[in-house]
Amino acid sequence: MEAMIELTRLEKVQPPSDKRVAIHVTPSAQRQIRSGHPWLFDNSITKESHQGKPGDLAVIYDKKNKFLAVGIYDPLSPIRVRILQHRKSADINQTWFLTKLNQAAKLRKSIDEKVTTGYRLIHGENDSLPGLIIDKYGDTVVIKIYTPAWVPHLKDVTEAIIKTDSPKRVILRLNRITARETSYLHSLGDGDILYGDPLDGSVLFFENGIRFEADPIKGQKTGFFLDQRDNRARVEKLSKGRDVLNIYSYTGGFSLYAARGGAKSVTSVDISKEAIEACRRNFDLNRDEKEIGLAEKDYIVGDSFKTLTRLRDEHKLYDMVIIDPPALAKKESEVKGALQSYKQMVKLGLSVLRRGGVFVISSCTSRVGAEKFYPIILKSAADVDRPITEIERTGHGIDHPIGFPEGSYLNSLFAKG
Repeated sequence: MEAMIELTRLEKVQPPSDKRVAIHVTPSAQRQIRSGHPWLFDNSITKESHQGKPGDLAVIYDKKNKFLAVGIYDPLSPIRVRILQHRKSADINQTWFLTKLNQAAKLRKSIDEKVTTGYRLIHGENDSLPGLIIDKYGDTVVIKIYTPAWVPHLKDVTEAIIKTDSPKRVILRLNRITARETSYLHSLGDGDILYGDPLDGSVLFFENGIRFEADPIKGQKTGFFLDQRDNRARVEKLSKGRDVLNIYSYTGGFSLYAARGGAKSVTSVDISKEAIEACRRNFDLNRDEKEIGLAEKDYIVGDSFKTLTRLRDEHKLYDMVIIDPPALAKKESEVKGALQSYKQMVKLGLSVLRRGGVFVISSCTSRVGAEKFYPIILKSAADVDRPITEIERTGHGIDHPIGFPEGSYLNSLFAKG
């Protein structure tokens, strides 16, 4: 007999209604859904049987009343249905979630858990679970939801995680919009432990053999930026003997890889004092690693643009400059400003880069796709008379797959300048 899993934080959560919402949609939405798109917007609905609650299941039909898809219903969002299953009907239950987790695990089977114990288990829409992120940090798993529509399904999702991954604990994180919808959270809050042992402070994990700490309860995202793992490894290969400047360093991911790669010095810059303190701790965790221990370290708490301007005015020069800013455009109206920011980053970044040095810049802004990002970087460099020679353009790692066009958000350029 299977042992019962205790999920006391989820006892008050009501399961989705047995009554599914029947939805008919426009011809253009039918085409989108047939192509596998994970979202149905409210303005594409032509008929709805009734208004459900967040998390109720919705069945989408074509004009001939034939099944198109099933997903979770969200009356609070313009994305009215986040589609879980296309073309063929299914019971959305714990067994279904187990299947999805196992499918996602197969995509990530090349990750060597002997050296990497922190990575993404579920990448939302791209793993057919829209609005749901699941990250792993050693024996701690973090669920992050981007809509309260996931709340009624958390028990099934959590039990499926426990059965597939056997974590010590499972933590819930909420994005800002979801955290505001208290009426639908059933007393759940950001940072709640859904299962397992209490957590006092950070958790430790390995990434390519480097030890890091993450704060899965209060840290940004789920505690660490796991999507840059492969790019950090690329920096390691290029950093030997270099003076490295890491802008938007957060807790020092790129900095530690540069040091292990043999960098002569590493300067980490972030506006958050707490992030810089965590960066120091991460270096201390790896002090016994010879190259990491030998590299000179400098830490600067400050605004990235102001710090770059000061370093330029002080005639400081580096052999490698890494610029990895946060998302700069959450909506279309912010794209123009984001492009201007990238221009300024290139101008200032190159002003402190020695001739022939390595320039690394990333964008994690989905609204600034590759077709906009790379041309603006190359043109901005040429405009300040520092044309750069591309080494490589890179994107997503294996644990951050791309399942639909809007799912592509990470673009990075490695160049010599």
